[in-house]
Amino acid sequence: MLTLTENACTIVKQMTEVPEAADSAGLRITEAEAGFAVTATNQPEAGDQVVEQDGATVYLDTTAAEKLDAMVLDAGVDDTGSIQFGLVAQA
Repeated sequence: MLTLTENACTIVKQMTEVPEAADSAGLRITEAEAGFAVTATNQPEAGDQVVEQDGATVYLDTTAAEKLDAMVLDAGVDDTGSIQFGLVAQA
């Protein structure tokens, strides 16, 4: 199952703990043409796998869940203030 680094948990919570967000808000990862698409969402879609870690919630569509099964999601903020996500294999 996908795991998150401490940085990823912090950034996911910052992205989803906004006043207009639902209690079920999380980050959704889906397979895209050139990798994966990451979006904030208020709830999972049917069939999504739910990953909850340290107060952060990530939803994975079926294909992303399969491909990211043994991966670690990391995140950071670059010099321009943009959020960058990265994946590494679990040790």
